Amino acid sequence: MVTILLYSIVTLATFLLMEAITWLTHKYIMHGFLWYLHKDHHQPKYPHVFEKNDAFFIIFATPSILLFYFGAVPSLNFLFFIGLGIFFYGVTYFLIHDVLIHQRFKWFKKTKNKYLIGLRKAHKVHHKHLGKEKGECFGLLYVPKKHHKK
Repeated sequence: MVTILLYSIVTLATFLLMEAITWLTHKYIMHGFLWYLHKDHHQPKYPHVFEKNDAFFIIFATPSILLFYFGAVPSLNFLFFIGLGIFFYGVTYFLIHDVLIHQRFKWFKKTKNKYLIGLRKAHKVHHKHLGKEKGECFGLLYVPKKHHKK
């Protein structure tokens, strides 16, 4: 029972820590030296189904996959649950960023939830800058209160 609780805490803590890691990675790597991969995501009406920016899914999935492997071999350990926290954040990122915000899949077209509307507004503010400089709102789940107002 203690082990299940501990592994659950590790998974949740990893999930929460991923917001800070996402913010830092987005600001300093995606809007930094890997801008050439992220740039097309900031361009209006990119004509392809996939963007160069989609390479980040592979880049960010790699640590999770490795942690799953090393956390399961030779027996289940805490590394697996760190990988699980990263995986859950990745699924959340996909659902919020690609489905809800950018509507790459037409699953959640309309919402009246103030928090989700705030996420959309904050991301819209982030995308008003077409270049890598002067960006704001680099996270995914944390949204400044000013974006929750009507």
